[in-house]
Amino acid sequence: MDINWTDFMAPVWLSIKIAVITSLVVFILAAAIAKAMANRKFPGHSLIETVLLLPLVLPPTVVGFVLLVVLGRRSWLGEWYENLTGGTILFTWGSAVIASVVVAFPLVYRTLKAGFEGVDRDLEDAARAQGAGEFQVLRYVTLPLAIRTLAAGYVLGFARGLGEFGATIMVAGNIPNRTQTIPTAIYVAVDGGDMTLAWLWVISIIAISAIMLMFVNRYS
Repeated sequence: MDINWTDFMAPVWLSIKIAVITSLVVFILAAAIAKAMANRKFPGHSLIETVLLLPLVLPPTVVGFVLLVVLGRRSWLGEWYENLTGGTILFTWGSAVIASVVVAFPLVYRTLKAGFEGVDRDLEDAARAQGAGEFQVLRYVTLPLAIRTLAAGYVLGFARGLGEFGATIMVAGNIPNRTQTIPTAIYVAVDGGDMTLAWLWVISIIAISAIMLMFVNRYS
């Protein structure tokens, strides 16, 4: 069969772009919240934890439906965005990023929180006793000791952003050369009986994930 390599690569490049942005956004958000929640108990802690982890147990299509309502033109957020930009955020690659961030967040949050809680608090207290400020403790004690867990959390965010399907297809659709990612492209190819094209996309997503894992394992 003849393959249009330009059309073939479009979902690949879009998936990489979404995964990179998703992993960075999720990592920053999850790291900040995980650090604030680690080793702390306060009124409402369990409720907040439940809300943060809820997308982990909900079907992605349910998450996608909620986002569809929240970001839709009838919502205040969707209306504000449309007034600001003149267009809707739904069925754009930006909405795919939002869906991926929401779905990936619980995984990254749980991983980073475990990493922060695994750091010896006596070492942090010792640094404070020597006159180190909170930022210095974080930079020179907490982060170096939790680096492997942080790297694992970043990889999880990247992989989840790369492979997200259910919520993405709800809010971004499957528009070729615009919002079609590798997972949605594979689904369409299989549904249309084009197994060769599906296999090529499967191999590409496996290769991207393997390269990411090897890079992190080498430098973490």
